[in-house]
Amino acid sequence: MAIASNSSEQEVKVGGGVTLYVGIAPVQVVAVNPNLQELNALGIQAKQEPEYIGVNIGGDTFNKITFWVKCHEPEFLTRFDILVKPESKVSKSGKIQWVNNIGQFAYAESKASETYDWFKADGERKAFEGEETLVEFIRAYANVSAGGNCALETPKQIAAGDVKELKELIKVLTDNRVRVLLGVKDSNGKNYQQVYTKHFGRLKPFRKDLFVKELNSEYGNFNAVVNSTLDLEVYSPALITPDSVVSTSDDGIDW
Repeated sequence: MAIASNSSEQEVKVGGGVTLYVGIAPVQVVAVNPNLQELNALGIQAKQEPEYIGVNIGGDTFNKITFWVKCHEPEFLTRFDILVKPESKVSKSGKIQWVNNIGQFAYAESKASETYDWFKADGERKAFEGEETLVEFIRAYANVSAGGNCALETPKQIAAGDVKELKELIKVLTDNRVRVLLGVKDSNGKNYQQVYTKHFGRLKPFRKDLFVKELNSEYGNFNAVVNSTLDLEVYSPALITPDSVVSTSDDGIDW
């Protein structure tokens, strides 16, 4: 794999007795697309093999990349999915999404390096559906420096559901952590833990303002309840969503 990584150095019961959390948490990846035996070894009492290939969601078919992550203080496990397809990502206007070896993404009718001066041609190729979210997660988790390599070596296989490269990556990065924003979603009267996948934060420095900026962006909505401070805490039904209390300024966060 071509990942230029660096080292990154209270309780309310809801949802059937499971403690849920809101706010930004530092987490460690403990599994990628685990099978039933691996889930049980993590203490997750699943009863059947999880499905990752050819999953129907909203009438469309995807392959799932499921990351199980662990927070150590307080200690809990949660998961999030990145949906991928083994086909090129195309915008509504018909432009193709391109990616290169340093993990730059751009939409263009022809090669992005021929359209934008800032886009590097090294390793340029068409990006697959869901790849940008995956690469942005890897960039933060591997703590890749600005301009450092952040390229998948087996993109076609990953898009098709073969995650061997990702499993090897988490073995290499066992000491690394990444910051994720947690929320709680109500579905049919039950509460579920949700992970925000439109921004992932590095362990150092802790940039809460970057989460706020993305939450307030045009396409950055989070369909879940979070707390107004984004500090990690146990979920309480009294919490409210960030778009009613959070704004950004040139100086960072303005509450």
